[in-house]
Amino acid sequence: MLRVAVVGSGPSGVYAAQALVQQQAVPEVSVHVLDRLPCPYGLVRYGVAPDHEKIKSLQNTLRAVLEHPRVRFLGNVHVGPPPLVPQRLLGLYHAVVYCVGAATDRRLGVPGEELPGSYSATEFVSWYSAHPDAPGDAFALGARSAVVVGVGNVAVDVARILARGAEELRPTDVPHLALGALADSRVTDVHMVGRRGPSQAKFTTKELRELGSLTGADVLVHADELALDPAYRDPSGLPAAGRRNVEVLRDWARREPMGRPRRIHLRFFLRPAALLGEGAVRAVRFERTAPDGRGGVAGTGVFEDIDAQLVLRSVGYRGVPLPGLPFDERRGTVPNAAGRVLRGGVPAPGEYVAGWIKRGPTGVIGTNRPCAKETVASLLADAEVLAARPVAEDPLAALRAAGVEPVEWTGWLRIEAAEATLGEALGRTRVKIPDWTELLGAARAED
Repeated sequence: MLRVAVVGSGPSGVYAAQALVQQQAVPEVSVHVLDRLPCPYGLVRYGVAPDHEKIKSLQNTLRAVLEHPRVRFLGNVHVGPPPLVPQRLLGLYHAVVYCVGAATDRRLGVPGEELPGSYSATEFVSWYSAHPDAPGDAFALGARSAVVVGVGNVAVDVARILARGAEELRPTDVPHLALGALADSRVTDVHMVGRRGPSQAKFTTKELRELGSLTGADVLVHADELALDPAYRDPSGLPAAGRRNVEVLRDWARREPMGRPRRIHLRFFLRPAALLGEGAVRAVRFERTAPDGRGGVAGTGVFEDIDAQLVLRSVGYRGVPLPGLPFDERRGTVPNAAGRVLRGGVPAPGEYVAGWIKRGPTGVIGTNRPCAKETVASLLADAEVLAARPVAEDPLAALRAAGVEPVEWTGWLRIEAAEATLGEALGRTRVKIPDWTELLGAARAED
């Protein structure tokens, strides 16, 4: 029996587990999927916006893998700090696949970024997704004007949540404290700002169009900013996604606002130069940019201040080092060759990576499937050597002996039941529990 630990229960981790139990080359493979959190699914649970029910339904696919008879979910298992350093895991399993994602956000690197009122979009997403590391009262939303720096899908998500009426979110699983804060929100203007042009924006057309479907918000676009993009007048040479984005934005630029209570301002060719304020952020200073003829932009020396009492930066994610594993600081990934972890440029027996910690924060959820398959192919090619190495006969017993108290699948099912009960008590559908103590209490409650 080849025993494998997969660290991380998000899409990349579950796809790796799926590839391991579905392959035929090594029929006897047992997989333990370890996660720091007591709940599975990673960013599908804690990163997908609550109003994106179709994407969240991917949990059903991941669930089927985690319920496979040769897969075992073990939540509340923190890998990295003692006692579960990577070397210790190699004494319990023949192979370990690290699928730990990119856990932090990139910085703007401008003066004033640390002012109160300035956050990462990751913090905001964690708050409305009920991540137990995020304080339930993190966002009071007393701001009138919010600036979202970035023009990717995450930026669109946070802008949409800020502009969407709370009653529209009531049927979702958004935590109750967050729903109350959104209901009391005073935000009337949301500015989503990119340093380059519309043809280079990273959002998908589907996400972009959702902004235009909000019943309580006008979408405002500056036609003169769109016109700075060389591809604006004739987008036919763009890839299909870029062409559709430009066409949607061009249509919005021609529309008259309808006087709705909230406004979403889509701005381009502006890069943040500083966050302004004393004691709290009050505005963001942007420098006007212009195409440099090489696919990038250059500053023009012209500046514009946009009022903001809330600033959310959404300029990308970055991997963080896991104690005991090598780390490439420049790329924010674990050095690897086809998923094999490299120590000093040499493959480390039994250690593998998949997902963002392997390739960087690129692609969509589905991109993780071929990425995981490549890693598993490398692992299977090494299987004969790996299986010959002695490991603990019962890894779960060894984890418990080391003081780890895993939340198993039955514990997760209890959390699900507790969230359904909470939703019923609040007159809603299932409502997420956002607190570590309550999650662990629900997981360990007697049936």
